[in-house]
Amino acid sequence: MTKISTYPLRLPASVKAEAERLAAEDGTSLNQFVATAVAEKLAALRTAAFFTERRGQGDRAAFRALMTRGGGEPPRPGDELPGKE
Repeated sequence: MTKISTYPLRLPASVKAEAERLAAEDGTSLNQFVATAVAEKLAALRTAAFFTERRGQGDRAAFRALMTRGGGEPPRPGDELPGKE
């Protein structure tokens, strides 16, 4: 079971009104809407941090060797990139 804590949140009236409108449109409570928005922001920040940490660890020579290796099978009809005909 998830432990729940409370936090008194102060929002500008216009932000609260818009959040309430969107929560109602989504069929959720304002509390659930805000909790989901915070969770989404945390996920975005963690994702950005992950890629920042990983930046520069790639091996371009290994990538190039992989992409130019022989074998495999040719592209099938319908595998074309959009706009490349």
